[in-house]
Parts: sequence; structure tokens; C-alpha cells
Amino acid sequence: MNFDRTEEGRQLADSIARFVERDYDFDARRKIVASGEGFSRDAWKTMADLGLAGLLLPVETGGFGGGAVDAMPVMEAIGEALIVEPYLPTVGLGAQFIARAGTAAQKERILPAVISGDVTLAFAQLETDARYDLAHVATLATQRDGGYVLDGEKRVVVHGEYADILVVSARTGGEAGDESGIALFLVERRAPGVAIHGYRTLDGLRAADIAFDGVRVAGDAIVGDARNGLPLIEAVVDYATALVCAEAVGAIRYANDATLEYLKTRKQFGVPIGSFQALQHRMVDLYIEYEQVKSMASLACASVDSEADPTARKRIVSAAKVRVADACRRVSQDSVQLHGGMGMSDEVKVSHTFRRLTVIAQQFGDAEHHLERFAA
Repeated sequence: MNFDRTEEGRQLADSIARFVERDYDFDARRKIVASGEGFSRDAWKTMADLGLAGLLLPVETGGFGGGAVDAMPVMEAIGEALIVEPYLPTVGLGAQFIARAGTAAQKERILPAVISGDVTLAFAQLETDARYDLAHVATLATQRDGGYVLDGEKRVVVHGEYADILVVSARTGGEAGDESGIALFLVERRAPGVAIHGYRTLDGLRAADIAFDGVRVAGDAIVGDARNGLPLIEAVVDYATALVCAEAVGAIRYANDATLEYLKTRKQFGVPIGSFQALQHRMVDLYIEYEQVKSMASLACASVDSEADPTARKRIVSAAKVRVADACRRVSQDSVQLHGGMGMSDEVKVSHTFRRLTVIAQQFGDAEHHLERFAA
């Protein structure tokens, strides 16, 4: 497989690099994280103006019709610069449901606003005791007066605190754990009955626990099948998993580069510690981790773009996530250790990269979960 970027991919990567250099250095990022909303609407608008929000959305709605492979430079840049704006929740998750299964009216109303940067979305799926089981949905959707009433709670909804629209999984039939009887609903964040408790996560992002108490939605708020939404959820979550694998590539590349630079400048016994053979061997191991993760992320992104067989797609994505999760653990821990005490300092970017890599290793399923799915 040819991993070299196309000319368009190189131009996209260059434009993102200029944005990061101009507007999103580490100091700017720290101020954004410490702000009230935890992300910058100006930075999000700039990303949309660069065409990033429309990259993965259909041409007929104003997007570019790209796939996960096309988004790899974007996700790598997000990982390298630790960008906290809601690209994955909005473009890689929420908008994907609408692009794949939404009605013409839903696409026309929402997707152009996403592309312009005027609307953000979040996917409300995780529930208490669900772990990584996507079929564990206990939130109820009860039919009433031609629409539905939602009751239940969702946990750790990334960007859920400030997303304009929530894509909520709820059960129209059966019990928690059943593969059938699950539907997806579009819910306005400010709808009556929606209660949001926001907080900052380990890696500096914003998330929320969201309660739905008698939330009324119209019948046309459903995205896709009213009783068979699980296959769509699995496909979109696999898509997002492939994208987060690509994000890990950028974060690991930065951790390696920062660690190598530190080894070249930090001196002991009058010489750079990078001259010690034992540390050179460790850096070689970290470089191998990076190259393997890059290959597996490329495979996962190509799979979610082109693999029509869900079983084969799941197997490839799980294989990639197992490898990426292991590499996240190894690289994050070794990079901090090789930095010594400096590696734990909040003023040093590598400590924040450590936190993001730690979360990526768990996001959408840890190594153990995906190893079980791969074996199944």
C-alpha cells in the first residue's frame, strides 16, 4: 500500500500546519482549554473556512465528499497540536449519521450549517454499566402524539455541553442489550427536559453527563430506521475509531520528536544524554511504534472507506485499535520517563500529549475489548 500523500493531501496538511503555527501554538491551546467553553469558536470557524468541516460530507450538501483516508492529515494535525475543537464529535460522528441515513430535509437543514461552522453536534451513546457495548441502550423513546418522548441518561458525551444538536440513541423496543429496538434521534441541546452537567476530561476536552426527562421530539427527528439503528451506530463508531487512530499518529509523532530533541539537549556528565546507547535503543523502539501505528491507521481508514462487509470492517478496525492502544501506552509512558521530572510538568506539552494518548487508548474501546471483538 502506498502511504504517500496525494498532492491535495499535502496541500491540506500545509494549510493546517499554517493555521496551527499562526493561531494554535501550545500557549494558545492552554488558554483555550482554560476558557469557559473549553474550545474556541473562532478557531472552529477558521477550521470550517479551511474546508475541514466539509471534507467528509457529501458534495450535494456543499461538502467535498472525502473519506477517512482524506481526513488523515487533519486528524494527525489535531493529534500533534492537541486541538480541542469538536472536529471528531461533529464531523466524524454526529454529521456522519445524518449524511448516511438522514432524510433529505435533515441533510438540507443541518449539514450545510455544519460545513459553514455554524452548527456543532455530539453523539450521546454511553450509559452507566454499558462499558463499550453499543447495544446497551436503556434510554427509552416512547411514542406519543405522532412523536416520541425520551427518558434516560447518557454519560461522558464529548462536547455534549455546548453542542447545538445531540444525536441520541434510545430504545423504541426490547431491553438493554438487545440488538434490535434501537433508534437515533436529533435533539436540540436547549430542548425542555434536557439537563446537562459539563466537566473537563483528563485530556483537556469538555464532556457532559446528560439527562433526558420527558423530552419531546417530533416523528421526523429519527435518523434512519426506528428499530434497527445498531448497524448504523456500529458503522459510524468504527469510522470514528479509524479517525482517532489517525489522530494517535500525529500525537505519537510529536511525542517522539519532542523526546528526541530533549535527549539531544539535556546533558549529564558533560554530554547529551542522547549519546547513551541504552537511550538510543529506546528511541529506535519508539520510532518503530510510530511506523507501525501509521500503517495500521492507514489500513483502518481505508477499510471504513471501502469495506462493504461489516464483519471484515470490524475485524480490521479492531486489529488497528489494539495496535494503536498498545503504542499509545508505550510511547506516552516512555516519552514522559525520558523527559525525567520535566515530563510531568503542566508547562511542558509532552505531559498533555501523554494525557491525550492515554484517553485515545481507551476511546471507542480499549485493547482488551478490541482483542475480544477481533477474536470473535
